[in-house]
Amino acid sequence: MLKLPIPARLKSQLTQENFFQHDCETMDLHDLREDYIQAELRREDLQEDPFKQFELWFQQACNVNCPEPNAMVLATASAKGEPLVRTVLLKYFDSNGFVFFTNYESRKAGHISENPHVALLFLWLPLQRQVQITGIADKIPTAESLNYFATRPRGSQLGAWCSVQSSVISSRQLLQMEFEQMRQKFLNREIPLPSFWGGYRVVPNNFEFWQGRSNRLHDRFLYVRQDDSTWKIQRLAP
Repeated sequence: MLKLPIPARLKSQLTQENFFQHDCETMDLHDLREDYIQAELRREDLQEDPFKQFELWFQQACNVNCPEPNAMVLATASAKGEPLVRTVLLKYFDSNGFVFFTNYESRKAGHISENPHVALLFLWLPLQRQVQITGIADKIPTAESLNYFATRPRGSQLGAWCSVQSSVISSRQLLQMEFEQMRQKFLNREIPLPSFWGGYRVVPNNFEFWQGRSNRLHDRFLYVRQDDSTWKIQRLAP
């Protein structure tokens, strides 16, 4: 049975005798609580443009050294509605949307081809904040993918070539052998963009900005895109 790592604050509650018998079915996590008191979010604080509000919060996350501030959870669903989530890295964003890169033969790409509706989640725990975004994902132009690919470290470029993402492999050794073959193949020359690799841009329809507050009375504001491309802002109950 899988054992959960036990937080230090709970270890003192467990005797040496029963410590290693404590498993994920019986562990009591009710003491894992934190009251969110760092900040508030008021309607008058918000930018009218959600992209500008995101840029402000993203910069603040960078300023306080949040780990991997550009890490975002990407949720997709198949044509049958079967969901999957994973963490990917945001590589750039502007008023047109949020761009990440992947193998076009991966499971996430398969989902997007069947159902382009996706969701993103940015979690910045040191600031007690999160941003949820829902929208439509679409492939970016090849030239745009090439521009980004050229900036990647050489090892990452080779990794894109040697991994058939999401496919079943027999061992890590096989992956490392493929990497070495690619390294030799492109030795002393430029590594081209793989035809099966590139970016997606998520064009948002909704943004939700969430600021943790005391007593679980969190501040939540939802931006909804209108037909004229303006944004309606609504406060949501926590």
